[in-house]
Amino acid sequence: MQINATLIGQALVFLILIWFTFKFIWPPLLGAIEERQKKIADGLAAADRGQKDLEDAKSKANEIVREARDKALSIVDSASKRSGELVEEAKHAAATEGNRIVTAARAEAGVESARARDELRRDVSRLAVDGASRLLGREVDARAHAQLLEELAGQIERR
Repeated sequence: MQINATLIGQALVFLILIWFTFKFIWPPLLGAIEERQKKIADGLAAADRGQKDLEDAKSKANEIVREARDKALSIVDSASKRSGELVEEAKHAAATEGNRIVTAARAEAGVESARARDELRRDVSRLAVDGASRLLGREVDARAHAQLLEELAGQIERR
């Protein structure tokens, strides 16, 4: 095997090419590859963060919806309870007003009854005086016999 100048020249050019490649081509190429790897890693990390944020947002939204449902149920329950209370208050007020009206009607009926009795007593007294005057054939003075008429009215009232 002979080592000739062509082989030495080719080896020398190959070594210069390797040196040139390691000095000027390889560093930018590695920098681009590392930058690309970093971008991919950042993208994957951002995707993971986005996925985690999405899951957090979903759980937060579910919690808010659950709280809103609980609050709505609470409002409905309190409204139902309050409506029941209002109905009971209205029933109580109506019963009280009914009792008051009945009491007032009874009192008014008592007053009317007493007034009717007094009027009836006066009418009976007049009739008794008229009847007595017809029987006696003369005029009976109601003022003169007022005590007698009062006794007569009292006896009529007791019966």
